[in-house]
Amino acid sequence: MRISRRSLPLLATPAFAQARFPNRPIRFLIPWPPGGSLDALHRRMFEVFQQDTGQPVLIENMPGARGTRGATFLVQQGRPDGYTLAHHHLSIIRHPFLTRQPTWDPVADFTYIMQITGFVFGTVVRSDSPYRTWADLMAAARQKPGELTYSTSGIATSNHIAMELLLERERANMTHIPFRGSQEGVTALLGRQITAISDSSSWREQVLAGQFRLLSVWTPTRLPSFPDAPTLRELGYGMSVTSPYGITGPRGMEPEVVDFLHRAFRKALLDEGSQRIMAQWEMPNEYLGPQAYAEFARERAVFERETVARLGLSID
Repeated sequence: MRISRRSLPLLATPAFAQARFPNRPIRFLIPWPPGGSLDALHRRMFEVFQQDTGQPVLIENMPGARGTRGATFLVQQGRPDGYTLAHHHLSIIRHPFLTRQPTWDPVADFTYIMQITGFVFGTVVRSDSPYRTWADLMAAARQKPGELTYSTSGIATSNHIAMELLLERERANMTHIPFRGSQEGVTALLGRQITAISDSSSWREQVLAGQFRLLSVWTPTRLPSFPDAPTLRELGYGMSVTSPYGITGPRGMEPEVVDFLHRAFRKALLDEGSQRIMAQWEMPNEYLGPQAYAEFARERAVFERETVARLGLSID
């Protein structure tokens, strides 16, 4: 078998089949609702992939279950032939440590293809909120424990855990309101149903329009479009949170197919249109190739296990 397509270099010939790869559409599972920076970047990358390979990547959004439905499908039904892939993120690595009956091994049960980027997290309130700074919000959370609320994209997601760590540091308490995706939090804050959002940058347009106020960003450095919003490091926490994400497949994929997909997706990531989306949304560069991505997962699994145990988190 010869794996090739137009502008992509030829790969070694795998011994498991006699058809060209890809010779049919690829299914890609995103465990979040459509919209936002993640969706925009994936769609542009897959346009480039189709131009180069002649085959489309068909996105299927599968929100719910704390962003783990795509991983569940890969483990239970996915075939390691390269035609079923999924968006992969830290909640999938964390999930086995949140339950007494884990449904997958966070390293062995996936084929790590490429880490792409990370989320731009931040905490926002309405522009008419009495909390003008992060310190204001934390002071109120100490004075009125449990009365203030904040939304995230789900229980035990990276931003939920980070927010709980921050509240722990502040000896403060807010009530967590989990949603299926970050856009639902935007709707809730617009409707005055919650106090704040601590989530990825679906709040961006509302901040630019003056509807929301950005109290802090969780990136390593300040965002050029929001130069007045301090980072968590500047606020004294010594941390940043980007929750890097990428592309995986089921366990046991052929190395030649992994290599082909990695090179095709990396080319698509470096495409001018993809880079323009990353710049527009100020998305961090978190690229890793297959081996480095798998090693990151191994190291991160240790951290996630220890953090879940320390915070006493469980979904059982």
